[in-house]
Amino acid sequence: MCGLAGIVSFSNVNQGLYDALTVLQHRGQDAAGILTSEDGVVHLEKGNGLVRDVFQPKDMHALAGRIGIGHVRYPTAGSSSSDLAQPFYVNSPYGISLAHNGNLTNTDKLSQELFEDDLRHVNTSSDSEILLNIFAHELQQIGKHKPTQSDFFKAVEGVQRRCKGGFAVVCLIVGHGLIAFRDPNGIRPLVYGKRESEQGTEYMVASESVALDTQGFEVIDDVVPGHAVFFDLHGNMHTKSCSEKKLHTPCIFEHVYFSRPDSIMDGISVYKSRLRMGEKLAAQIEEEWPDHDIDVVMPIPDTARTAAIPLAHHLNVKFREGLIKNRYIGRTFIMPGQTERKKSVQQKLNAIRLEFDGKNVLLVDDSIVRGTTCKQIVQMARDAGAKNVYFASAAPAVRYPNVYGIDMPAANELIAHDRTTEEVRELIGADRLIYLNIDKLIECAQEGNPEITKFECSVFTGEYVTGDVDTAYLDRIEADRNDLQKQKNEAK
Repeated sequence: MCGLAGIVSFSNVNQGLYDALTVLQHRGQDAAGILTSEDGVVHLEKGNGLVRDVFQPKDMHALAGRIGIGHVRYPTAGSSSSDLAQPFYVNSPYGISLAHNGNLTNTDKLSQELFEDDLRHVNTSSDSEILLNIFAHELQQIGKHKPTQSDFFKAVEGVQRRCKGGFAVVCLIVGHGLIAFRDPNGIRPLVYGKRESEQGTEYMVASESVALDTQGFEVIDDVVPGHAVFFDLHGNMHTKSCSEKKLHTPCIFEHVYFSRPDSIMDGISVYKSRLRMGEKLAAQIEEEWPDHDIDVVMPIPDTARTAAIPLAHHLNVKFREGLIKNRYIGRTFIMPGQTERKKSVQQKLNAIRLEFDGKNVLLVDDSIVRGTTCKQIVQMARDAGAKNVYFASAAPAVRYPNVYGIDMPAANELIAHDRTTEEVRELIGADRLIYLNIDKLIECAQEGNPEITKFECSVFTGEYVTGDVDTAYLDRIEADRNDLQKQKNEAK
């Protein structure tokens, strides 16, 4: 999962992009980058690390210009090499830079087409560079010295026609403006807004609405799936549909884990979705375990807290913060290797023994992926004196890899893959394990926007909405995504 931001303003955008990327840091901690343009000159700074580490004061001064795009990355394909930090840039035609969140599912085919037919060279293993070159080729085919927004939309139509998978994209076209677009299924999120200044209307686009909120932009709308939005340098906005209409199926895992609770996506409040997850999980516990003996509910910080509070309320049991988080440790799910994840869990959380001692504790997490963290936390609770340790997941069992931009591990690294709930319970060492039902999870998001009739739920169901994912493809990504292969990539 990655984070995007783009701003078209009447003053320098460097600080605004920096602040936006800081707000979106939870979407990627591997690398960060900002590209700006001033009087036809491009300024680019990017590298591995957190936003605060990549950009030093001298870098910020160099990033001059009133139009720019930014990106925070965690690895979805390839290694975490700094060569894969975004934005990417090509100088022909016009000078184009691109930042991308998502994952293409027909990368191999596109790579071959770019080399053999489009005569373009791709320098990295990133599908984002492929996207950039596809867009650049489609725009170059138009062959105009002075292109219009119609030409940019036509290039996006070419991208939509050729590229498959999940993608949210923001492109800076030097001397012309900024264009943002989204895959026809709307799997990955993208929102845009405006801000009035003395010189005119300024625009911003980002992965989450919270980035706009913090910069004083008023949200206009989400980028409609399959549509593109173009912002020129004079404060004008243009929109157009660039693909055949498909069923809008946004990724439900954004609501489970990735997005900040203060964001609104496709008209759905992430915070409200997570509150409903707690309510429905409580109802499920009462239905399946009416004689429960839970003394206290404790969230595993931070994303599970929103669901744990209404869960405790509806069960009429105490809510306590029994696990204290060291906030200077990154999100373990995003960390590239299993060894790093294990070490990080031990450094990240500490138990308050008084809240565990002699009690039947229900630990609540947003989801269970590999199970490494859960197992260690269950043992931590026992070491702190808990009488019984129960575990609840505010999402169904994660059984399948994600192919649309979330670096879910190989299927055989998912603890619930080909295992029953009882088998997972035994592996994590809990006395009882409860998963939220898939239908209830969908209801939690759908109640926020009934117009969305289906969500991308492949990690839970194994059903891939783009219809082009088969066993052979999953076998290939499994070979690329297992932790051993990642370690080899990092060693190169």
